[in-house]
Amino acid sequence: MTVSDWGDWLPRAVATADPDTVSIWYLGCNGFVLKAREGTTLWIDPYVGLGDPPRTLRMIPVPFDPEDVTEEAVDAILATHEHTDHTHGPTQGPILENTGADFFAPDDSLAVAFEDEQWLESYDIDESQFTEVTEGDSIDIGAFEIDVVETEDADSTHPVGYMIHHESGTVFHAGDSKASASFPDLGEAYDIDLGILAFGAIGNVADKETGEPVRTKWYATENETIKSASDLQLDRLLPSHWDMWKGMTADPTVLHHHTASYEHPKQLEIVEIGDRVEL
Repeated sequence: MTVSDWGDWLPRAVATADPDTVSIWYLGCNGFVLKAREGTTLWIDPYVGLGDPPRTLRMIPVPFDPEDVTEEAVDAILATHEHTDHTHGPTQGPILENTGADFFAPDDSLAVAFEDEQWLESYDIDESQFTEVTEGDSIDIGAFEIDVVETEDADSTHPVGYMIHHESGTVFHAGDSKASASFPDLGEAYDIDLGILAFGAIGNVADKETGEPVRTKWYATENETIKSASDLQLDRLLPSHWDMWKGMTADPTVLHHHTASYEHPKQLEIVEIGDRVEL
């Protein structure tokens, strides 16, 4: 595991923050931290790995060391799906070990933890810290009520999204979902203040077997992202994942043009790794 490019300032910033509502930090890739004014703190899809060079090359700093995340900075980790930049033992295992935090994830993410990476053998953590979730579940974590909802990502074997409620508003983390048939119904059922949607380019990525560049689409395009935001009736759209992989990076400011003729999203929230926004 690499050493953080930024020392321990980000975990310290989370631990010492005193939000008025809910503070949200962007960890790069599709990682986020949500901290409620009551102190409850969620980490969603944190990842500090470097990828698998030369196929996947990390393009952004490593913003924290897992060893620097203290009990004051995390109550639970949520994983949206089984891909390594969302379920990752070297990132999430030490956090669970050092803090006793709980881990919530769908079945295929737990299969990575228990079978592929053997977290229970690799870290001093207990099976009781793990909870399997699936679409339709609702879970309470401190000040947050969380609904597990259906998303659509053909590259994943079992993706889910998290509709995260706090008395000050609702945040939706859709994982790596593209436009989903479930989104119009979700937009009608929920009043979503801030929606996090993965956005990226279609680029050339080295084939796993041959190493030759192959035209690859992993994330939603501009039009797909805005369709999702419109279907979900988002007040604020926060695009993620556009910064992470060489060949897949994109310019999120182009989404301003694509939102112009839509009622939703009402606001485009552009953040960079390490930025903090408020609900």
